[in-house]
Amino acid sequence: MNSITILQPDDWHAHLRDGAALKRTVPDLARQFARAICMPNLVPPVKTVAEAEAYRARIMQHVPEGIAFDPRMVLYFTDQTSPDEVAKIKASEFVNAIKLYPAGATTNSDNGVSDISKVYAVIEQLEEHQVPLLLHGEVTHQHVDIFDREKRFLDEVLAPLLQRFPKLKMVLEHITTADAAEFVLAQNERVAATITPQHLLFNRNHMLVGGVKPHFYCLPILKRQSHQEKLIEVATSGNPKFFLGTDSAPHSKNAKENACGCAGCYSAPMAIELYAQAFDQAGKLDRLEGFASHFGADFYGLPRNTQTITLVKEDQQIPDAYDYLENESIIPLYAGQTIHWRKV
Repeated sequence: MNSITILQPDDWHAHLRDGAALKRTVPDLARQFARAICMPNLVPPVKTVAEAEAYRARIMQHVPEGIAFDPRMVLYFTDQTSPDEVAKIKASEFVNAIKLYPAGATTNSDNGVSDISKVYAVIEQLEEHQVPLLLHGEVTHQHVDIFDREKRFLDEVLAPLLQRFPKLKMVLEHITTADAAEFVLAQNERVAATITPQHLLFNRNHMLVGGVKPHFYCLPILKRQSHQEKLIEVATSGNPKFFLGTDSAPHSKNAKENACGCAGCYSAPMAIELYAQAFDQAGKLDRLEGFASHFGADFYGLPRNTQTITLVKEDQQIPDAYDYLENESIIPLYAGQTIHWRKV
């Protein structure tokens, strides 16, 4: 297959940051996707519907003329989140979910939930109103190996949570292990997962063999090849529980290439082409449209897009860098390398 036309895709997990960063991140994402779930881990975090709508207005100021882009907003779950905020989410035109970061799990997560039992009152409201809970699924205990943190979260936090709240609507974000894939498969239709392009295309060897490559470093971290293979299997299976979420996360080159480099891969400018490459390599390009354009919209109860995009099998070299903040650049995922699909 040398070309494919699909409904315009959506990104159900993306980081745009705020302020001057939006000049780079918003056009990059809007040229790829009709809608995006915009993560709330700003400084300070987006904690209320009013703050989410104000953030959305700032995003909209940077959407290129002639492009229709619909940012879908998310609240940042804290120990202090009021149960009353859930009804406001349900009533909002633009806010779709609430995001739980275990405190300290990833970038700007210090305000996250310290103990899930402290927020049961809010989760009860999420279950009642069928507002999705989005989860960064890792424990943060210092003694737990970084490669085991997702599995420990499933066993110690998520399984008990779903026993307590069996009708909870939930997305396990950016899954990275076969354990997470199997966990999602075993749950009811209210439990879904997003998968990033880097976890489909790469494993920890790409990050570590021959020298540490900081632009492959993200959280949850890349795992071994057997986990990558399971993610490819479920992503290309046509199962509606699994859909596209890039977790595109911008950090300046200086912040990544650092003695203590930041976690995050910037994939927004060429994300759909990266997914096309992964699906093509698996011989399942015909399954891309469901994963990219159908299943996420269906899960969130939003209409599928009606416009289409076309991808052609044509080599393109990913740029070495993009302009980012003043006097700073950003290095995209797989910078300087050739991929074999292009959006036209």
